[in-house]
Amino acid sequence: MLYWILGYLLGSLPFGLWIIRLVKKVDIREGGSGHVTTTNTIRQAGFAPGALVLLLDITKGFIPTFFAIRAGLPAWSVALTAGLTVVGHCYPVFAGFRGGMGLAATGGAMMAANFTAAWIALAFLIAMVLVIRHSARAALFTGLLAPILLWLLNFRSTEVWVMAAAGIVLAIRFADDW
Repeated sequence: MLYWILGYLLGSLPFGLWIIRLVKKVDIREGGSGHVTTTNTIRQAGFAPGALVLLLDITKGFIPTFFAIRAGLPAWSVALTAGLTVVGHCYPVFAGFRGGMGLAATGGAMMAANFTAAWIALAFLIAMVLVIRHSARAALFTGLLAPILLWLLNFRSTEVWVMAAAGIVLAIRFADDW
């Protein structure tokens, strides 16, 4: 349970909010898409701050999942840790529960679970964007379908459960934004 709480709290660190305040002295949520995301950071402050937010958001998805795996937690507990990290990113306690969309944190969690599976999920997201031509809908469908794709590709360990837990959060978050 400690990993679940730490996952949520680490996920709740709103790096985009803090970096935009540091660089531009504004609240990132007051401009662009209104979300604490890499894309909105790039829109408001440029590529370098956006790249830093992306790296930090991936890292905050990676760290709790990695340590939950290293601690030998069962797959369901690792998945819950990852899912709660993404919940923290989307609904951060440190930013009035107004955060990001969860993609970077999900990517970090998937990298910790299985690097190859993470790249497959990313490729699937890109393919969905190209087919659907709407990034929010593509992310929602990726959240729901990527665990099934991974299962069909014979990923049957922690990574499929991490993708399922994070994918449910992504689907809910992007449905809110639909």
